[in-house]
Amino acid sequence: MSIHIEAITHPLEPLTAGELEQTIAILKREMELDEYYRFTSINLYEPAKEIVLQYKSGDPLEREAFCVLLNNGDGQTYEAIVSISTGKVISWVHVPGVQPSIMVDEMMLCQELVKRDPDMIQALERRGLTDMERIMVDPWSAGHFGHAEEEGRRIVRALSYYRTSEFDNLYARPISGLYALVDLNQMKVLKIVDREIVPLPPLDGNYTADAVGPLRNDVRPLDIVQPQGPSFTVKGHEISWQKWKVRFGFHSREGLVLHTVSYRDQERERPILYRASLSEMVVPYGDPTEPVNRNNAFDAGEYGIGMLANPLELGCDCLGEIRYFDAHFADSLGNIVQINNAICLHEEDFGIGWKHTDWRTGHVEVRRSRRLVLSSISTVGNYEYGFFWYFYQDGSIQFEVKLTGILHTEAIQPDTRYPYGNLIAPQLFAAHHQHFFNIRMDMMIDGINNSVCEVNTVSMDKGPDNPYGNGFYPVTTTFKKESEAIRDLDLRTARYWKFINPHSTNALGDPVGYKLFAGENAYPYAHDDSPLMKRAGFLKHHLYVTPFDREERYASGRYPNQHPGGDGLEHWAKADRNIENTDVVVWYNMGHHHITRPEDWPVMPTAYISFTLKPVGFFDRSPALDVPPSAPKAHGHCQHHQ
Repeated sequence: MSIHIEAITHPLEPLTAGELEQTIAILKREMELDEYYRFTSINLYEPAKEIVLQYKSGDPLEREAFCVLLNNGDGQTYEAIVSISTGKVISWVHVPGVQPSIMVDEMMLCQELVKRDPDMIQALERRGLTDMERIMVDPWSAGHFGHAEEEGRRIVRALSYYRTSEFDNLYARPISGLYALVDLNQMKVLKIVDREIVPLPPLDGNYTADAVGPLRNDVRPLDIVQPQGPSFTVKGHEISWQKWKVRFGFHSREGLVLHTVSYRDQERERPILYRASLSEMVVPYGDPTEPVNRNNAFDAGEYGIGMLANPLELGCDCLGEIRYFDAHFADSLGNIVQINNAICLHEEDFGIGWKHTDWRTGHVEVRRSRRLVLSSISTVGNYEYGFFWYFYQDGSIQFEVKLTGILHTEAIQPDTRYPYGNLIAPQLFAAHHQHFFNIRMDMMIDGINNSVCEVNTVSMDKGPDNPYGNGFYPVTTTFKKESEAIRDLDLRTARYWKFINPHSTNALGDPVGYKLFAGENAYPYAHDDSPLMKRAGFLKHHLYVTPFDREERYASGRYPNQHPGGDGLEHWAKADRNIENTDVVVWYNMGHHHITRPEDWPVMPTAYISFTLKPVGFFDRSPALDVPPSAPKAHGHCQHHQ
């Protein structure tokens, strides 16, 4: 069931299709835009925090849109703030020397342009490839590597692939040794780079059900049924589920965004997060050869996770009693794009929540765990990324990314191998690479003023107080300045970070808090002075903490596309501002380290990477005690005496 929302019931409701149309009309009228202007992005200009937190139902709403525009004629970028309520452009700013994100229609136009280029056609003919309908082109962001053609131009590198039939895996036959450099403003091929002729790999890599041979015949239906409907209710973009209240939005760059997350405890709504979202994701490749050595995609800042969201399908992407939400954006020409079922909301059983058997009396108490799931999936070129926020009955919050899709491939000469990747099929090579996700969390633990602590476990010295050498205890340090909070995980000390409200205490007199429980993680292997790390210096460490600043939204800076570096989180943290007992933002990096393998081909089984926010003294006791016992499905009881 898809939910269509038009009524504006809260200042953080995403822009509706009608509001997007109004914004575009206002811009065209007020700024007299000509045919060279393109709408890179239009999103809600979120009101100031104090306005949101003081808002009461029925209060007047001032609706504003934040817009990024590109002029193809002069290559200049502009930012606008539009008041939808008054029909006026209230801010118009030229932002010199930057390139906004690559737009979807630019990618499509780039493909057709490259396929029509005479030099490209000749290069393909030398390889015996004459049917241009079978040529597919992937535009890759160009990055910034100090090449002359990068300066003052809006460019992409266009890599090509060949399909022998419409069912072939697009990435099974890369046309290696050949690529194009394209100016997107002029829609002009700047040059064709033709280095060598590499034979096409022999296998088609088809992964459709009709092509893989006999399918398993012992997979029986597995249905999730809630005859009385789900346990959550939805009003606009606010979800009420058991004791949780979660407001969410959808942004062209960040994708799914959480707002004003709270948990009802002792008859009061206790805030935990003001805002949380994917700030940036970076995918560096370990292949040092051209052109893959320039594959360092900033998928959020250079393309837009929200703009690339999938329309989801019941029974395929989501299973159970589902509620869907559509997303609305504007394309570069100002047409409204509706992504049906872009956001999925449902409940899941999550095994045993807690259990204990009293072996003396035989008394058993057990409760099953259930979680609320809010998710979306985006396709960025060859990869799919699923973004999942989970809310648990015990007060925990988890963010998980599910990575699947198809590896980035290269054709290589027969009987050749390289250390910076693996063969995944005959003559088909996949470079080792990494996926880094930076998550920005504007904390609000029982209020705005919070502090961040680091907890390290240490072994006690042997002595009279520790005669058997087994003693250990945690040591807590509270960060005072930004420089102190630039930190890395450490398995040796079981390090974790805790976010507390020093002015709010639990029944034991301790400050209430949440801790970040880390999952898989990695470090980047690029050198600190590499072009990648100049632009993504925030990847050097796992944790940063900054004071809240409305303008500091993205770890890579506002315009990472072709940016040389010197902007973003690493740069801001050098101010060394106070972060104790104030409005703090936590930035956490998690990295998936992908050493490629044949089992990742022709389509990659899903990999999972996540972290969890767990309450630490936030509650006086387990908040999951009041979860009711489940009804038994057979003879016996879920709560019984033996």
